[in-house]
Amino acid sequence: MRVAAYQAPLLHPGSFDALALIRRRVEQCEAENVAILCCPEAVLGGLADHSDDPIQFAVATGRIGSVLAPLASDTVTTIVGFTELADDGRLYNSAAVWHRGAVAGVYRKHHPAIKRSVYAAGGDTPVFRVNGLTFGIVICYDSTFAEPAARMAAEGASVLFVPTNNGLPHSRAPEDIVAQAREADVARATDNNAWIVRADVAGRTSALLSAGSSGIVRPDGSVLRAAPAGVEDMLVADLRQPFA
Repeated sequence: MRVAAYQAPLLHPGSFDALALIRRRVEQCEAENVAILCCPEAVLGGLADHSDDPIQFAVATGRIGSVLAPLASDTVTTIVGFTELADDGRLYNSAAVWHRGAVAGVYRKHHPAIKRSVYAAGGDTPVFRVNGLTFGIVICYDSTFAEPAARMAAEGASVLFVPTNNGLPHSRAPEDIVAQAREADVARATDNNAWIVRADVAGRTSALLSAGSSGIVRPDGSVLRAAPAGVEDMLVADLRQPFA
């Protein structure tokens, strides 16, 4: 099976322009026989922690399908990060699995931020199955913790997708963040004998900067693909050989 990680442009908070960009990548994946496309954390709307009005660009749980409808594909399953407004009024940093025009499930980030966040903490560790592949999702900071990934691996996940958004103030060194992300990828890969597929944002806005930590790491911890710093890109890998 072929999978892809989309390193999307860092957009201004509140922007949903990424939908059109992702649609083009879905079409590229269709042409290249890619079955699963992973997009960054909060690629739709940006991180709510950077907004003065977080609910303004949140997607209500019941509206996820209508928002993701433009990404429908018969052959490509897309993992999309966004801010979810749950029925209880809480905000979650979520990633939806969009499969053949329907929401196959949602993962909610367990550790919303290092210090404080407008997001509530998720607690479930679902696994998903597409075309015989069992996989899990851990969003950004969650990948630095062993437990969520280990739970998913115990349920049969052989691939862990890591939607990421390392858009940080210009005062933070982006290269350090990339190194930390890669270190976490190698640890989760070797701990769980799993592929790690990380998709980050990259670029600069007036307030934020991200070098982009997108990469694909083999189960033995070796790096198969790494995106160039600061630019939009899509990494593709064929996962069949290690399972032969």
